[in-house]
Formats: sequence, structure tokens, C-alpha cells
Amino acid sequence: MSKDLVVILTALNLEYQAVRRKLASPQVHRHERGTRFEVGTVQGTSCRVALALTNKGNHSAAVIAERAIQEFSPVAVLFVGVAGALWDTARLGDVVMATHVYAYHGGTSEDDGLKARPRVWEAAHGISQIGSHLARVNDWADDTAGHGGAPQVHFGAIAAGEVVQNSTISAEARWIRQHYNDALAIEMEAAGVAQAGHLNGAPVAVIRGISDRADGTKSSAKDRNSQPRAAVNAAAFAARLAVELVGEQEQIAMSQADRAHTADRHKGHVSNTAHNSTVGIMAGSVNESSVYLHADPKVTSPADLVAELDGFREHLKRHHAEGTLDEDTYREALAELGFARRAAREKTPESSKRATMALKRLRGLTAEFPELVARLAPLVVAAGDLS
Repeated sequence: MSKDLVVILTALNLEYQAVRRKLASPQVHRHERGTRFEVGTVQGTSCRVALALTNKGNHSAAVIAERAIQEFSPVAVLFVGVAGALWDTARLGDVVMATHVYAYHGGTSEDDGLKARPRVWEAAHGISQIGSHLARVNDWADDTAGHGGAPQVHFGAIAAGEVVQNSTISAEARWIRQHYNDALAIEMEAAGVAQAGHLNGAPVAVIRGISDRADGTKSSAKDRNSQPRAAVNAAAFAARLAVELVGEQEQIAMSQADRAHTADRHKGHVSNTAHNSTVGIMAGSVNESSVYLHADPKVTSPADLVAELDGFREHLKRHHAEGTLDEDTYREALAELGFARRAAREKTPESSKRATMALKRLRGLTAEFPELVARLAPLVVAAGDLS
């Protein structure tokens, strides 16, 4: 799994552009079968996003979602865009995050009418928890001046079918409200994405801005005003959710690295001093084991930290040259190291915090390499002590 990348899919160009405006330096990435992705970072963060357009419909969305999962192995897949509200619970411009998705075009036609046979996919618990937290914090929205107040986030079912619903009185509209009366919104792609995520073991979140009420006003002047705002709000919430998801993965990686480092220290009964070092290994036999031993660096100034970071770069280069550190991880590790080095040179309390965070992200990237983790641990502490 790529621990710093989230896939975001949209069905409409309007939705795509709303998400793309949240990204810095998007670069084209082409799938071997022609699907075009743009990969960038959420502005002001290290969270990478792979963005693609699915076009309308559950079938197309399912194919592109599976292709994206296979190509990127993301932390999660977010489907982002606009939808029609089925009830008055949500205002135009509000955001609905699906707790579960109904594929409502399943049924059986009998003498006494059409009986519902839906398929249902629940949202991943972890994503739902983060979404609820963001809704409580309520600081994710872009400037909403002139748009009647800040948008709210609602959690509930979303119904996904194969036709555009634009009536409250048609037979189909009455049937949907009868059989899926807990659905807050209706659209045409979420079921396909949810199925692709289910089959590939990838968490999926569906995030929709309310652009209309599925009541005959689609394509009206009112809809032309509300649809862009709904797309912008959905994109803003999705971008914040992506950042939180990647941040959580970094915390998990750092926690695992800390536990591994602690376990390694206790396994070998290693004693280390600044002037003299001894190693004692209590075991009947030792096969293919490595012990990494070095004195903690003496860092008393930003210049000392910069020098230690320059030395750490050489260890990264060695691991890369030996083939143990893959190209993508090596490139990202160098980027974080460079960020930490620049922050350390600024010599301010705020820059010290930025250096510490960059080194923690670097520790997450190198969590599989005990030697690198051991060398980074005192540098993380030293960066914090310089504040």
C-alpha cells in the first residue's frame, strides 16, 4: 500500500476541476490502457492525490476505480462530486458523506409490483470516524462569503442507480422514496466505486455536495448556480479527509517503527557509551543477524543538525545503491530530508517544528529499515530540542 497517496475520482469535469484546484504541481500519469491520472499534493501538505475522471454511470466508475486501485495501491479511494437530495435534511451546498451505498436498480418484477433487491456497501469504519471528526471540528470549508453560511456535513445512505432522477412525482421517484427512505441523496456512480473497493480490499468514501433536490430543477438557472458551489464544498471536504487519512498512516508507521526500535534495543542487550561500546548477544546461535551501533550525535545548534542530516543522506544513498530502498521511497525520503534541512537552517521555533515533522515523516518512510530508524531517532529528538 502507498502510505501517502489517496485516489480521488469524479464523474464530471466540473467536479474534477474543483478537486484539481486543491492540488499543487499535478503531473500526468498514464495507465497502460490509456486512462489519464493527474498526481499532485494537497496544497501545503505532503499528501499525494491521484485524480481521474470516470464519466457518468456505475459501470464506468467501477472500471476506473479498480484500475486506480491496481495502479496506485492507495490508502483509500474517494468518490467526490454532486448529487440530488431526496429529502429536505440537507441544504443546497451541504455535503453528504455516505455511511452506506445502495445499488437500488436491483429488484424483481411481480404481479403486485416491483420488489426491491438492493446491494449495499457500508463505509469503512476508520474513514467514517475521521469524517465525523472533521465534521465536528468544522474548519474544512473554503470561504463561503455570500453563499448563506458555512456548509454542513451530513452522514447517511446514498442511493446510486443508472438513470438521472429529476422528479419527485414520477413512479420511479415514489418507488425510491418508499424503499430507500433513509437515503439522503441520489446519484449514478457510488455503487460502482464501492463494488470495486470491496473486491480489491480498498477503503472507499463517497462524498457528495448537494446541488439540487431531484425535483425537476436540474439544468435550470438555479442549478447552474448551486452545482459549482456543491462541487467546491465536496472537493474541500475530500481534500481535508485525504490529508487526515495520510496523516493517520504516518502515525501508524511511526508507532510501528518505535515499537520495532524498542524491540531491537532489548533483543541484543546492547550497551553503548560515547567513548567505548560493547555488544553482548545472549543466544545459543546467531544466523544472518545484524547489529547497528552508533553513538547518539552531539547536536547543540542548527548547524550541527544540518551536518547530521547531510550524513544521513549518505546512508539513504547507500541503501538505494544496494537496492534495498526502492526508487519512489528514496525520492520521497530525499524530499523530506531536504525539507527538514531547510527548516533547520532557518533557526526559528516554528522552523524547528517543521523540521521535526519532516523527520517524523521520513521515519515513517524508512520504517522497514532498522538501521535508518535507529539513526533518525536521535535526530528527531534533536530537532525538537532546538525549538
